[in-house]
Amino acid sequence: MAPDDNYTHGHHASVLRSHSMRTVENSAGYLIPHLTPGAGVLDLGCGPGTITFGMAERVAPGPVVGIDRAADMLDAAGAAARDKGLTNLSFRVGDAYALDVPDDTFDVVHAHQVLQHLTDPVAALVEMRRVCRPGGVVAVRDADYAAMTWHPADPALDRWLEVYHRVARHNGAEPDAGRRLKSWVRAAGFGELTCTASAWCFASADERAWWAGTWAQRVTESALADQAIAAGISTPAELAELAAGWRRWADEPDAWFAVLNAEVVAVTP
Repeated sequence: MAPDDNYTHGHHASVLRSHSMRTVENSAGYLIPHLTPGAGVLDLGCGPGTITFGMAERVAPGPVVGIDRAADMLDAAGAAARDKGLTNLSFRVGDAYALDVPDDTFDVVHAHQVLQHLTDPVAALVEMRRVCRPGGVVAVRDADYAAMTWHPADPALDRWLEVYHRVARHNGAEPDAGRRLKSWVRAAGFGELTCTASAWCFASADERAWWAGTWAQRVTESALADQAIAAGISTPAELAELAAGWRRWADEPDAWFAVLNAEVVAVTP
């Protein structure tokens, strides 16, 4: 993200807890065939670095760089990388629209759940293309909020989705990014694409408790809550009701939630 883009989620502990569950295996499996030893990788919007760590392990000794705009989070990611002995991995603060990287530097340029938060995702893709070597790949994966589905039905979760959509779009972002990834990648000048989809599913008691717990906190304590209130989209009382709805959903033994993610691998001309 650029400094001027407003990140809907923010960096509350509940958000980082959710992001830290992501790995190459559960969030970038479509990219694994391209993560070969010696490849250079740029992970844009790397967050806490949990996907980046797995990339560095797979491509070693190839260099891996994680870029994000949150310096404090990158400090923690760098310390974790050192603890893991990942000497081929570094982190730096950066701007998705103006990467401080020379042209044609990396074999793989990756962004996970990033484009949905940008006011100009095509411009970011053009920049990703610039720093990717000819014949390399740009890989992006984003959820599609309108395609999320759950059981049992609950008006609180319906309202949660409405609030999230309104806040994200108030920020100039696109929460239903998944269905738009292909069009954005093509608009950035790519022609050779592979498009796939995969899902996260939360159904066991532990999975439900974890997923609902993160969202119950996010709708009351994170930047999402602050933005919803500041924009007049919701109120503290309503957000507390949404959090209660999430916990009520998690207590249902038949409860099930799926997050559809779209994926695109584009070969750089």
